[in-house]
Amino acid sequence: MAHLSQADFVPLNIAVLTVSDTRTEANDTSGQYLAEQVKAEGHLLADKQIVKDDVYQLRAIVSQWIASSEVQVILITGGTGFTGRDSTPEALTPLFDKQVEGFGELFRQLSYDEIGTSTIQSRALAGFANGTVIFCMPGSTGACKTGWNGIIKEQLDARCKPCNFVAHLKMAPTCESRG
Repeated sequence: MAHLSQADFVPLNIAVLTVSDTRTEANDTSGQYLAEQVKAEGHLLADKQIVKDDVYQLRAIVSQWIASSEVQVILITGGTGFTGRDSTPEALTPLFDKQVEGFGELFRQLSYDEIGTSTIQSRALAGFANGTVIFCMPGSTGACKTGWNGIIKEQLDARCKPCNFVAHLKMAPTCESRG
């Protein structure tokens, strides 16, 4: 279990992407949940979009965010299952400089307590690209809650010890430094 240190909180610029052929802003509860949590924790919501489950459209949006100095973290919900159109792992793995293997493993361990053996149908994954950390979770709001509360929230908090991902991220200007 991680512990908070006396270090200062560092607000991060976080983009949220929902991968779905059917979701809209009106019914995207997973993306909305992640966006709300980002802001509730004191981070900055850099962007929020919905994209069709298409390898090339998904790569295009994520590549723009990876290249941007304004985005340090990308949270993706959807496209991690086994249906014919689920393509998030195939789309994003080639973009990673390094994979965070432990994310998928820990996600499935936490998820097992909630949904049992169905957790093996999750291809949750994470990786780094150009100083940006990217977390890919299943499309259900419950899965986003598991990922955010059980793993991601602490890893995006500079005060969380013994270690977190903040020191590995490209430093982006925050609202305070933009003037």
